[in-house]
Amino acid sequence: MSSGRGEGGGREFNALLEELRVRIADGRYAVEQLLPTQRDLAEEFGVSRDTVQRVLRELKDEGWIESRQGSGSRVVKSPMHSGRVPQAAPRLRAALGPFVARAFTQPVVQLDVFTLTSESLDTHVRLQAEHIRTGEIATPERIELRMLLPSESLELPYPRALKLKGVADGADGADQLGGLQERTQQRLRDITRLHTTSLRAALRNLQTEGVVPSVNVEVRTVPLVPAFKLYLHRGAEALFGPYEVVERSIRLDEDTEIDALDVLGLGSTLIRHVNDEGDPNSTGSVFMESMQAWFDACWERLALTS
Repeated sequence: MSSGRGEGGGREFNALLEELRVRIADGRYAVEQLLPTQRDLAEEFGVSRDTVQRVLRELKDEGWIESRQGSGSRVVKSPMHSGRVPQAAPRLRAALGPFVARAFTQPVVQLDVFTLTSESLDTHVRLQAEHIRTGEIATPERIELRMLLPSESLELPYPRALKLKGVADGADGADQLGGLQERTQQRLRDITRLHTTSLRAALRNLQTEGVVPSVNVEVRTVPLVPAFKLYLHRGAEALFGPYEVVERSIRLDEDTEIDALDVLGLGSTLIRHVNDEGDPNSTGSVFMESMQAWFDACWERLALTS
């Protein structure tokens, strides 16, 4: 999950952060490659050096880059099997970008998603929306997206504040930490709302602008703590990945940084399952059928419209 979202980073911050994430995800900035200098990034995107520095700090916190004084920022992690070329054969390990890209090559795009936030999906859906506008991919006849998110009334086990940096252990520290936990949970809710709104707008604008004839985006919440993320391209393939719980720093604002338990979002491992229409008993077919049934049951019986 992102930590900069809780800072109210602004439109320029968000746009640059998402663009650099996409460039890392699609391989334009490969592992071990240096990113452009802060000056070059500021000039390319028309933003201040301060904005660039905050974005790089966010990417570092997420584990994508490392920065050293005088040496610049280097990519140290990237999703496996990313890139825009569709995979010719099923692979067990996969990345979300190519999965979404494959879905958007179909005349009818049908996606069902269960996730902690919509952050990862937002990045890749907006990229495909732009490809539709520019004619890089064929315009689909219809886009349908159903997304399940955890209810905001749930107290989630992550992110969870562990220790306030710079404050000694003891009663005072415990009191402050208790107050920070609600801010940490609120930060998660803010991240979810931001990306859900962005994703909805990216798709619905395609219909409003007359680019795609029909777009339906529906979001519902369920009283479930996501231990995994699930992406279903209905009838075709699925991505499934457990959330890995890690300890990392989270910046709540410019003056408050805490140690927290959190989960990997953009960096989590995803396993690909492909429906084999010729063999309904294949592992991929059974997985697709069972997880689609699970999703539909949650959607109809547990979910509330968001």
